[in-house]
Amino acid sequence: MKYIIVTLALIISGIAFSQESQTKNDSVKKLKEVVISANQIIGSKFEAANKTGSASYISAEDLQKFNYTDINRVLRTVTGVNVYEEDGFGLRPNISLRGTSPDRSAKITLMEDNVLIAPAPYSAPAAYYFPSVARMSAVEILKGSSQIQYGPFTTGGTINFVSAAIPKKFSAGFLTDYGSFNTSRTVASVGIANETVGAVVQFLNYNSDGFKNLPNGANTGFDKNDVMAKFRVQSKPTSKIYNAIEFKMVYADEDANETYLGLTEEDFNNSPFMRYAGSEKDNITTKNNQFSVTHTLKTSNYFSITTTAYRNKFSRNWYKLNDIRFGGTTYAIDAILEDPTSNALAFDYVTGAQNSPNNALRVRANNRGYLAQGVQTKLDFHFLTGEVYHDLEVGVRYHKDSEDRFQWNDSYAMLDGSMVLTTAGTPGTQDNRIAYARALAAHALYKLKYKELTVTPGIRFETIDLLNQNYGTNDVTRTGVNLTENNNHVKVWLPGLGANYRIDNNLSFFGGVHKGFAPPTNTPGTNAEKSVNYELGTRFKYNKLSGEIVGYFNDYSNLLGSDLAASGGSGTLDQFNAGEAHVKGIELLLNYQVLKEESKFKLPVTFGYTLTDTEFVNEFDSSDGSWGEIEKGDEIPYISKHQFNASIALEHAKFELILGARFNGEFRTIAGQGSIPNEFSVPNNTVVDFGSKYKFNKHFSLTGNINNLFDATYLVSRVPAGLRPGMPFSASVGIAAQF
Repeated sequence: MKYIIVTLALIISGIAFSQESQTKNDSVKKLKEVVISANQIIGSKFEAANKTGSASYISAEDLQKFNYTDINRVLRTVTGVNVYEEDGFGLRPNISLRGTSPDRSAKITLMEDNVLIAPAPYSAPAAYYFPSVARMSAVEILKGSSQIQYGPFTTGGTINFVSAAIPKKFSAGFLTDYGSFNTSRTVASVGIANETVGAVVQFLNYNSDGFKNLPNGANTGFDKNDVMAKFRVQSKPTSKIYNAIEFKMVYADEDANETYLGLTEEDFNNSPFMRYAGSEKDNITTKNNQFSVTHTLKTSNYFSITTTAYRNKFSRNWYKLNDIRFGGTTYAIDAILEDPTSNALAFDYVTGAQNSPNNALRVRANNRGYLAQGVQTKLDFHFLTGEVYHDLEVGVRYHKDSEDRFQWNDSYAMLDGSMVLTTAGTPGTQDNRIAYARALAAHALYKLKYKELTVTPGIRFETIDLLNQNYGTNDVTRTGVNLTENNNHVKVWLPGLGANYRIDNNLSFFGGVHKGFAPPTNTPGTNAEKSVNYELGTRFKYNKLSGEIVGYFNDYSNLLGSDLAASGGSGTLDQFNAGEAHVKGIELLLNYQVLKEESKFKLPVTFGYTLTDTEFVNEFDSSDGSWGEIEKGDEIPYISKHQFNASIALEHAKFELILGARFNGEFRTIAGQGSIPNEFSVPNNTVVDFGSKYKFNKHFSLTGNINNLFDATYLVSRVPAGLRPGMPFSASVGIAAQF
């Protein structure tokens, strides 16, 4: 099957296909003052290129070049982004912007249609839901002072996913493809509208058998469904006062045979895609329901108010091997894989090499429920006074969220290479607590433009109450007889200032300074994460060459670490004050059009480079987390210092071929300095992807994609427990239609 798919992909690449290339050159347009759609934070590549801070806009056309379903691959083209993979399909990404902690993307603001999307962004941001990029029409990334109006995480940046819009008239489309590991995807949508009523419905199914192998041959893949629907009623275009109300609903579920259990160093080198018998029961199931209603009022072209009420409910149970117990001793799975020789018998039970006593393998049901709800409103007023353009944005959000942990352990025996349940646990007897958060946030952003100078001062305010109620493992009915409570409170003002000066249509400079912030958890004595962040950059165009270069410096007065099982900790989620740290870097993006503008063909070349230099500037001990003992000058773990990405495409009215490569530099898994010892290193890797399309007519096209073209075998992480591989060579073919 692999060779059939490869052959088809290469045939398609020989025919190839391209969407219509954009003929307008945004860089030579005059700056237009526009009010961005309520569900977007940037709106277009043109707007991104004129921000007073760093911004990237990944359009629908960009997303369709490789037809990626993996957010890790989508974001590799954006400078300033660090990611480390986990499952190979991008289902649970670890994303860092400008050196923030990448663990479970917990230190960046994640939104969908301008609404917070993490299951509990204040009380438990390191959760396991991430929007399906395969159903999105755009991805927006803000860094620097330009993202001060979005929170609560304001140090590194903000990512906003833009879902399918309601069309202006009847529209329908689908994409279906099939590829390696029995991986298939179907995305279908239909929309209809007239001048006052419109609706769109979208469906996504994404599934795979997985690329890892259990001894019993069981499925190691996943099955994921996503349904999104919108309905809008609006005033007629001739109305003096415009009113619109839009309802949105999203339902998503996932059933994945994923595990925390990786491999020993020796087994990774010999057979990187194997899985041990002790992970055969590992599985995560999730369900997500989102509801929102948005009202938009425009009294003129200069004044608008947008108000959104939202409610997101998410539940998940990750059922996974936690430890091995026998002879009165408990062996954590990460410790077993780090030293399989000293823990030989426990390791044999994990691999299935020996039969174990009853109850030796303890599997934990990490059963949790999340609820996030709130209401937000934003006022936008812009006007002219002579040659000066003014734009004032004021916003307020009231938000509540919670995380409910109700977990238990089941115990198994290893018998002839298979796991047999010997003792079923009682729900609530491993962890039984609820974390709550309540937050009021407000911001004001003023944009002033005089001739070629744009200045955007802004300020954000957050007041947050955090509470944890622990009922204890002996009170599963939650009577409160053993209830203990922790609480924390934080109040903060976050100013920011950005500026952009446009020399001419081909050269501009921008810069800014803003206060960074990340809220603490309810752990007593934990302070908020605070920093002062600076950036200075330029955007330029010279003949066929265009690009951007940015330098930044993040000065942390208090960096927060978290005890996450996903990053090798014990999983308490407790945060700890890590003191002072510096993160500085360079972001370089170059675009070059090789062929002449009047040519029937286009040959665009892109190149990106990210330097991320991190340093702790004080000493501390993070024994309750995963960083180890910190010395002054140590680098922050899981952040690559050097990253490169490049692509070259051949475009024509009928076809497109695109080749993309990315280099991810070596990073350390424990804080340190100097050369990285092998046992604490994730080596550098280079992965090349290929995409092609052929357009039969304006309605139908054929697609072919290859990920990891040269079948590189590479290590992506050493957490949660053991070594984990990236996805090997995979290919897919498909058909797309649009009406």
